[in-house]
Amino acid sequence: MIQLIIRKGEPADAEGLERIEQACFSVPWSLDSLRRDLEENPKALYIVAEKDGCLIGYVSVWNIREEGHINNVAVLPEYQGKHVASLLMSALIRVTEDSGVKSHTLEVRAGNAAAQHLYEKFGFRSVGTRPNYYEDDGEDAVIMWRIGDPEQREEES
Repeated sequence: MIQLIIRKGEPADAEGLERIEQACFSVPWSLDSLRRDLEENPKALYIVAEKDGCLIGYVSVWNIREEGHINNVAVLPEYQGKHVASLLMSALIRVTEDSGVKSHTLEVRAGNAAAQHLYEKFGFRSVGTRPNYYEDDGEDAVIMWRIGDPEQREEES
């Protein structure tokens, strides 16, 4: 297992986030968009994974009326398959639920079975599709939702 620091993202992380975006996405967020989100969006939260002083992954979410809208989950290709995304998702869910978020949603490429499996491990379920969602190739997106902690819901019943 690799040694990581998982922490809240900050404006100084924008360039590292841009490098991750460019390595992971065919239509990456721009440096300017990342900076604006980190500096000016009070609804935005970034959780980053850092190894040896370098960012290797992150997850971002917007808290909109007690719903966590997950924008991106990204890990540099050389660190994929090493549980970094799981650590980031776990931290994100813990932090957002502690701040009052009651559910989470995201879109994921229909062909990205590995990501869908990861989200299912955290209680996300497919609720539909967005046809031709992705600009670069028109791939459909699977809409997934997670309504609170399933174990906690059972305890509350």
